Amino acid sequence: MAYRYDHPNNLVALIEDSVEKFSENPLFGTKNPAGDYEWVTYGQVGRRIDDLRGGLARMGVKKGDAVGIIADNRTEWAICAFAAYGLGARYIPMYEKELPQIWRYIIKDGNVRMLFVATPEIRERVNAFIQETPDLENVLLIDGQGENTMAALEAIGRTHPIPAIHPDPGDIAVLIYTSGTTGDPKGVLLSHGNFTTNFQAGGALYPELGPDSRSLCILPWAHSFGQTAELYNLIHFGGSMGFMGDVTTLAEDMGKVRPKLLVAVPRVFNKIYDGLWAKMNETGGLARKLFVMGVESARQRRELAEMGQSSFMVNLKFRLADRIVFQKIRNRFGGRLTTAITGSATMNVEIGHFFNDIGIPVYDCYGLTETTPAVTMNCPAAHRPGSVGRPIDQVRVEIDRLFLEEDADDGEIIVYGPNVMKGYNNKPDATREVMTTDGGFRTGDRGRLDADGYLYITGRIKEQYKLENGKYVFPTALEEEIRLLPWVENAMIYGEGKPYNVCMIVPDFVVLQKHARDNQRPEDPDQLVADSAIQEMIESEITAFLKGKFGGYEIPKKFLWVREDFSLENGTLTQTMKLKRRSVLEQYQDQLDALYA
Repeated sequence: MAYRYDHPNNLVALIEDSVEKFSENPLFGTKNPAGDYEWVTYGQVGRRIDDLRGGLARMGVKKGDAVGIIADNRTEWAICAFAAYGLGARYIPMYEKELPQIWRYIIKDGNVRMLFVATPEIRERVNAFIQETPDLENVLLIDGQGENTMAALEAIGRTHPIPAIHPDPGDIAVLIYTSGTTGDPKGVLLSHGNFTTNFQAGGALYPELGPDSRSLCILPWAHSFGQTAELYNLIHFGGSMGFMGDVTTLAEDMGKVRPKLLVAVPRVFNKIYDGLWAKMNETGGLARKLFVMGVESARQRRELAEMGQSSFMVNLKFRLADRIVFQKIRNRFGGRLTTAITGSATMNVEIGHFFNDIGIPVYDCYGLTETTPAVTMNCPAAHRPGSVGRPIDQVRVEIDRLFLEEDADDGEIIVYGPNVMKGYNNKPDATREVMTTDGGFRTGDRGRLDADGYLYITGRIKEQYKLENGKYVFPTALEEEIRLLPWVENAMIYGEGKPYNVCMIVPDFVVLQKHARDNQRPEDPDQLVADSAIQEMIESEITAFLKGKFGGYEIPKKFLWVREDFSLENGTLTQTMKLKRRSVLEQYQDQLDALYA
């Protein structure tokens, strides 16, 4: 199938065009030790890319070689990427917070020749297994001076410049290794054309984006979502990006960066929503009354507008609340936020309406690493809450019902388009399992299309299971709802082949400790998690919250309460914060099974 590749059709042309057009515009902002943001321009970044490309060429890097990096989002991450692309090399990003054995596997499987690392500590960990990665010739330190550093390589390239080559759209640009929820990670081969068609099709849906657009970088660029929707998309528009310090400084960084675009996951907005209501409930009095009045009037205003109607009193109440309450909330986001894009899970409709109503539109999108990632997107001109939008330009979605129950109105989502990966690195069998004979990608996700072409996600095929009575359960949907409750930090549903579902709960101890203080009860987390009165209170709230949204057979009957949250460190979460069910079961299988005794 022939696809259209508009200019720029490769990532080298992307950066060259933007450096030429927006040379004096700020591009990347980094916090200095005082906590203030310092910005570098497109022109400054472009010169460093040229220097590093020359240095890499002197080290022998050529077309088809692999350049790796172990670093979080930072200016040097992008410089290394574009320098590699300019030599026709492949770029392989890895996370700083990753197990060394995963680094070793990726470096070996991806045949990484040159590796950039953020810190001396990471270099030491890599050196411990370097004998097992024979293709790896050099490990270069980003934060440092002298021999075997990025700075030294840039200095070499400054005196030995070399022009960039322009890869073909089909040439491989990046290997992104999937999280490995089952078995070894898979290296997803993504081409220059995969990326350029994707950010151009997605960006075209948001006409408000331009050179004044700025984002606060929250999502890692080591994943395709952050790369496409933020890094390449904003560079194409001449926009800028400020790097978040860490999750604890999110609110402070929002105020300093003042983003116009935010690329995030629904949980960021869920936490903000919960925090707002918790603050209002704690404050009480007139402030809470104004907030509740504003939320209600915003809802009424939206519903009337949908019917082509209006109300003077509703509009008056909304304007009052907007001026006194909602403007303060928008100011916490920096006061400029006009577009928020979310992925990885569908936004709760009520929470999505809330942010849209107060003037912070949040648009659900859908995609996967293997689709670079965007498949469907909501946008200002076509927004249907509860859906993940309609397919972007040149992308087609089909629903395959062949392997699912006969009465289902949904099926497996199959994606066709120039965004579909070239395959999995060194894994031809795994590639054949997911690719159709006519070039479609089997996502493993269940979904349905409505009459207007909007896609709704209904589950994950590999995660679905049957209870003892033959009824299907999609655990992720249940877990997403349970996590919306303020008492709950995390949850996992279990019940395959069992008479009913049970649920593992990690409480939100910050909320619980305040509850304990208010009720003069012990605040120790070990005591809280074992407190039967607290358990009964939360269990009853979960049951009531799920009723009407799920079938009675889906709602968990018993609960396992645990102190330790799911995390990267204990191996129960992937880098994209998805649950590693197999790892959780390895640790808690006996305790979960005991609930059925």
